[in-house]
Amino acid sequence: MIYALILLAAGCRLVPHPPNLTPVLAVALFGGATLPRRIAWAVPLLAMVVSDLALGYPLGWMSAVIYACFLTAVGIGQWLRDRRTWGRTLAAALAGSVLFYAVTNFAVWLAPPFMYEHTAAGLLRCYTLALPFFRNSLAGDLYWTAALFGLHDLAQAWANARRAQTVPGPEGMI
Repeated sequence: MIYALILLAAGCRLVPHPPNLTPVLAVALFGGATLPRRIAWAVPLLAMVVSDLALGYPLGWMSAVIYACFLTAVGIGQWLRDRRTWGRTLAAALAGSVLFYAVTNFAVWLAPPFMYEHTAAGLLRCYTLALPFFRNSLAGDLYWTAALFGLHDLAQAWANARRAQTVPGPEGMI
């Protein structure tokens, strides 16, 4: 499953897609909630580094900001691990999307070359111009989170049903 998650997150970044409509945040949440703790932190980082290098993106300070947002999503997933409901899963995906939007756009506002005035109006302009990207991120995060956790729940229900069919009943006991 670890390799499949890395491949999904990296692969979806490498094929044509609307900006920010990728499963990376959902993979980070899902990994945090389901994978062994140490491995969960590596999955989104590996997916991002591999796909950034394949896309020719520089690994600079903005990459560090983006990677930190995905690592925070792993932490949110780990919080979700033992208390997961569909409501909390939805809240986690929303929180991850909002966090990514708020942090990365604040970093863009701060970063040289200065694309925006360092005023409240410049910050508001930065966030306003990023709304289409946020819309895509939110849509992708919600879709991929529902897909990953939904498939996981279906697989668990199927495995539990199979186990129940193979467990001998009282008549099979000696």
